Amino acid sequence: MKAIRVGEFGPPEVLRVEKVDDPSPSDRQVLVEVKVAGVTYGDIIVRSGRYPFPVPYVPGLEVGGTVVAVGPGVDPALGGKRVVASTVGMTGGYAEFALAEADNTYEVPEELSLDHAVAVFQAGAIAVGLVSALGVGNGDSVLITAAAGRIGSLLVQRAKAAGAGIVVAAVGGARKAAAAAEFGADVVVDYNAADWDAEVKEATGGRGADITLDAVGGEIGARALKATADGDGRFGLYGFTSGSWVELDAHQIGRRGITVVGALGITFAKPGQEQRADVAEALQAASAGRLVPRIHGSFPLDRAAEAHAVVEGRGNIGAVLINP
Repeated sequence: MKAIRVGEFGPPEVLRVEKVDDPSPSDRQVLVEVKVAGVTYGDIIVRSGRYPFPVPYVPGLEVGGTVVAVGPGVDPALGGKRVVASTVGMTGGYAEFALAEADNTYEVPEELSLDHAVAVFQAGAIAVGLVSALGVGNGDSVLITAAAGRIGSLLVQRAKAAGAGIVVAAVGGARKAAAAAEFGADVVVDYNAADWDAEVKEATGGRGADITLDAVGGEIGARALKATADGDGRFGLYGFTSGSWVELDAHQIGRRGITVVGALGITFAKPGQEQRADVAEALQAASAGRLVPRIHGSFPLDRAAEAHAVVEGRGNIGAVLINP
């Protein structure tokens, strides 16, 4: 079969189409004929050598397609089903066929396209988990950075659904600002403005955001922390697309009375049953139109490097997909 194979870490150009052996499912595994693979920022981090990982490997941790074979211990009725799935070992998705654990395979509701299902099943589940971890609700003001991205766009929607009062979306540029407003943000601020953190304070009556969810880190994360309310504000970390986590000064955090939450870690540390429930909730919400993913673009397998360049350059609004 054809697959993207990474033989060395580096820029997007290290993603090369090669012929590899077809995989075969083992115990409690299924083989998926891949129609759609998601491009996540985690894929970028690994490919660029910022996370220890053995090479060579086939990237891709989320796929959508049809189950064409099942291993021992798997209900044969799963065969032929249209599914989304997390790949075995978080690899193998950028290929014509991929292996997935049966427990991490989910049937796609009839009303939902595979593109939308892949865009929402993991990102949406993370959004569900992050909103829960930070306890969003009861009229809270919520600041979300990277609010036009794959997860951020769904976070805006999920925060509103959870009962947030004012949702402030922080983005870079007019195009993303317009998209964030479409996603349901009440206020949109642009990172390019010198005083965007002051705009957040103004939008929240001078108090600052009750809850901040930051996926960017670096200087933008630091400004988001500055825009978080003193006293009982909660600052949730869930990414570092800038290339570095936000620097945390324990003295300042203690003085200001801010609670810092490892929100992504809490989400991923849930028992498997609870994580699967978050995925089911995301898929159900998408099927019902309560959680609407945006597809930035789809790329054929031989243009996977372009897909990575878009995500790495933070140029995407919503999800970027690969069609093997």
